[in-house]
Order: sequence, then structure tokens, then C-alpha cells
Amino acid sequence: MSVDKEIFKKLCQVPKGKVTTYGELAKAVGMKNGQRAVGKIMNKNPYPVIIPCHRVVKSDGQVGGYAYGQKIKSNMLSQEGIKIKDGKILDWEDRVYRF
Repeated sequence: MSVDKEIFKKLCQVPKGKVTTYGELAKAVGMKNGQRAVGKIMNKNPYPVIIPCHRVVKSDGQVGGYAYGQKIKSNMLSQEGIKIKDGKILDWEDRVYRF
């Protein structure tokens, strides 16, 4: 299985209402310091409705980038019950999903 597919498969485990980080996702597939690679892979997600790349955020709780814009990413997360203020996820420890 390619690294891309492995990452997408792992990401599908993150439930609605939760987020994970680029670094957590990288570690979950055995990539040490692979957060940038994960970010690039997320940007090329061919199925953004099926593979929830909007649920991957920065390790400091900031929403981070999104191929369709940060505003759309924030709106999608808000629709899943995640509260965001000034680009940062509130209740961070309750919302972060660790593999």
C-alpha cells in the first residue's frame, strides 16, 4: 500500500467532532517528523468529501491550511461541533484524536 493510501486510510478513523494533527497522523503510519509530507498529501486528497482531510490541524490547535481555504475548513469543523475562535480550536485536549 502506498504511503498516501496508508495515511488516507488512517485518517478515516478520526470521527466527526474530533481532529488530529499532521504530526500525529505521520507517527500513526510510522513516519518520523513526517508532518510536512502529510500536509502535502492532504493537499492532494482526491476525495475530500470521503477522506476528511479537514480534520487534520496544526499541533498548536490552529486550524491550519486547506486546499479550499481556511474559512471553508473552519466551517466544516464547526458543522461537526468543533468550536473555533480566532483560528484556534477551543477545548483542544477534548477534541484531539490520538491513534
